[in-house]
Amino acid sequence: MNDPASPSFTHPNLAEVVRLKASAERTANWKRWGPYLSERQWGTVREDYSAEGNPWTYFPHDHARSRAYRWGEDGLLGVTDRQCRLCFSLALWNGRDAILKERLFGLTGPEGNHGEDVKECYYYLDSTPTHSYMKALYKYPQAAFPYADLVAENARRGKQHREYELADTGVFDENRYFDLFAEYAKGSPNDLLIRITAVNRGPERSTLHLLPTLWFRNTWSWRCELENPTPRPELRRAGDYRIEADHATLGRFELHAAPLPGRQPPVMVFTENETNFARIDNTSRITPHPKDAFHTYLVDGDSSRVNPDQRGTKAALLYQADLAPGESLTFDLRLTLAEEAPSGERFGAPFEQIFTQRRQEADEFYKAVTPAELDPPRQNISRQAYAGLLWSKQFYHYSVKDWLDGDEGQPDPPESRKYGRNRDWRHLYNRDVISMPDKWEYPWYAAWDLAFHMIPFAEVDPDFAKEQLLLLLREWYMHPSGQIPAYEFAFSDVNPPVHAWACWRVYKISAPPGQRDRLFLERVFHKLLLNFTWWVNRKDLDGKHIFAGGFLGLDNIGVFDRSKPLPMGGSLEQADGTAWMAFFCGTMLSMALELARENPAYEDVASKFFEHFIAIADAINNLGGGGLWDEEDGFYYDRVHVDDSETPVKLRSLVGLVPLFAVEILAEEGIEKLPGFQRRMNWFLENRPDLARMISCAEVSNDEAGRSYRHRLLAIPSKERLERMLAYLLDENEFLSPYGIRSLSRAYAEQPYEFRCSGQSFQVKYDPGESTTGMFGGNSNWRGPIWFPMNFLIIEALERYHHFYDGSVQVECPTGSGVKKNLQEIADDLSARLAALFLPDENHRRPSHGDETRYADDPHWRDLVLFYEYFHGDNGRGLGASHQTGWTALASRLLDGSLPLRTPW
Repeated sequence: MNDPASPSFTHPNLAEVVRLKASAERTANWKRWGPYLSERQWGTVREDYSAEGNPWTYFPHDHARSRAYRWGEDGLLGVTDRQCRLCFSLALWNGRDAILKERLFGLTGPEGNHGEDVKECYYYLDSTPTHSYMKALYKYPQAAFPYADLVAENARRGKQHREYELADTGVFDENRYFDLFAEYAKGSPNDLLIRITAVNRGPERSTLHLLPTLWFRNTWSWRCELENPTPRPELRRAGDYRIEADHATLGRFELHAAPLPGRQPPVMVFTENETNFARIDNTSRITPHPKDAFHTYLVDGDSSRVNPDQRGTKAALLYQADLAPGESLTFDLRLTLAEEAPSGERFGAPFEQIFTQRRQEADEFYKAVTPAELDPPRQNISRQAYAGLLWSKQFYHYSVKDWLDGDEGQPDPPESRKYGRNRDWRHLYNRDVISMPDKWEYPWYAAWDLAFHMIPFAEVDPDFAKEQLLLLLREWYMHPSGQIPAYEFAFSDVNPPVHAWACWRVYKISAPPGQRDRLFLERVFHKLLLNFTWWVNRKDLDGKHIFAGGFLGLDNIGVFDRSKPLPMGGSLEQADGTAWMAFFCGTMLSMALELARENPAYEDVASKFFEHFIAIADAINNLGGGGLWDEEDGFYYDRVHVDDSETPVKLRSLVGLVPLFAVEILAEEGIEKLPGFQRRMNWFLENRPDLARMISCAEVSNDEAGRSYRHRLLAIPSKERLERMLAYLLDENEFLSPYGIRSLSRAYAEQPYEFRCSGQSFQVKYDPGESTTGMFGGNSNWRGPIWFPMNFLIIEALERYHHFYDGSVQVECPTGSGVKKNLQEIADDLSARLAALFLPDENHRRPSHGDETRYADDPHWRDLVLFYEYFHGDNGRGLGASHQTGWTALASRLLDGSLPLRTPW
């Protein structure tokens, strides 16, 4: 089965595909505007200039309304241009809140009983890849927003308790809230139509203050040569319904508002996007018109801080809407480049026509993307998965050198900064639109998250997927040593090496054979060689092909913190670190063989990766007699070396399942077209029989003449070991959950695992939900829950094994059931279990929504889907970040019950 091509190839005449092509060819900049505004700029490393390096306390939510950001902006359901110069978003006030609602609220890491957590209800409903049409929803309580209650109750709760969420406070009881829908449609690349619809869902008449807000990112206060525009940008009133926005590099834009029949024009308020020093620093330094002037004007009733001249760098149109129960009111606005403004009427019939057309084009595009056999509930899930993926793009700006050294005219950073985080990444300069894991919880890129994001991205926007993968390999991202930056909290942390796999998958998904982008593959391959070398030199210190990767993204999965020195001293040989390197190696081999088809020079490199893969597989299976394989248990384990002793860490977790991922198939009919590689491979197999045993062979008749070819399987486990591992994988008392594969065996629920070494004891207990340990802050948990990226790789690996063994491997599924299935059937079964997380049952309940009944009983909540960071290992309840539609958007590829096979090249 081949990967399906993206709509760019199968439906080239679709309007959205035409826009994508124009954007790729740079004939029209359809992606200039998008949802690139962060949802949380406060509390980030970029904005932290403290001596102790604590971003949560240095720049808290309480400062966000009053303090200018250095590196970006945030807003509510907003948009900005791709350089984040001019921003637009919503601001709201219900007449009761203590704070003007300009951004999403959440708890900081120290405040939450399970780490940082957004405490709002918002949903991404739709988006095309060029953002020619977008729609999102925010649910705004009519009672005072319970800031203090959320903080106090979560502080009271311990790690054994669930998080206290906004719905738990009762603010949505009796439907006393407003639904705020934000829709955007593009008339042209520089013509953005905006529709805001407010609906009173409550039983009584209620008043809403709505402030559509336009502002410039503050680039002038930092005296940055690259971004400091001359002259300074300005917003000014140009009539009852029009604001002009002048920017030296963006041009002149105009924000028009449509008159509301029977209502007065909105009140226009202006201020500067500058810090209110008197409030933040408690000093006498006065900012005449500070960033928080609209809060002061509306909430405090003090108009002295807005600019009476009606000009500045931040402006809003203030509407007051008194809505009866069930009543809705629509506000139409239009942000347009002045020189490209439409000559006729801006609103009315032309406005409606554009919106209708863009919605229809979005429907047509997703009809081409979505398998025809999907029923309406699955189509809804798929559409919202892609919407969340596309809404989670963000303008991300971070120059580490400038952050370390400080800005001209600003106080010098503390001396401790020179010796603190990211000091070894002075070359790193980020100023791009990047796919984020979650724009509130994780408003910064993470290397291995992004790799998984690009798999569904390749289905809808293959050019963006390739650009993102190339971006992290560019010289101003990748470290001179070859390391790929992990994430802003610690760029030097080690994420699993999945970047090569993502590049290889995107290469194949994004175009059918014969039309694939070989230039892209060649570009990433050379940079990935540097990254592979970094791994070999830094993580295989003894040269034994056994790797100690450290953190590897699995947070608290081990008995101790694997990113730090072992508490008992010594070293740790990692089953997952070693297997990840075999996985990396096998992918590089496949890429090299593909490139060698047109350039024989790559045959030499392919031979190198062929031999390296076998050396790693031999080490993990046989080094020292048994490698990291435990023959008694039939599982791969980490091993601790202290002094002259070796102790296996016999904890059954995903660590011991990662060896399943490293599987590649070499087809002889392709190999014989590469004589150089074939000759070296045959020499190796003949002269190194000790290592040749790591390769399995199968005869396959697969050509029109019926000629029989030999396929070779490169894999870590043998067939017999594979079957033994699958017995654990498919055991409902171990890894197999109704909703996928758990990260830790359920066997440790009643009997925690205990590891003893050098007189010390460590325990690990099965935790299917939120973490009960403080390791890594407790925000994510790998001691029982279900994680999409790892499940996805398991499914892919099973399909490759099935392709080689051709159905000859059949095992019980579930273990002990007496029902035997082949590996493709098992892969399909796992896909269905993961999809079931989001599918409503006969009572409209989705496992991922847990016991929140609104999502089942209320028609205004029922069709809304959240794509969480991970899921409860027993009941499927969504956990962690609630909008991590990055890697959880992989669900879109599982809804039809099967995955496209990763076929041999």
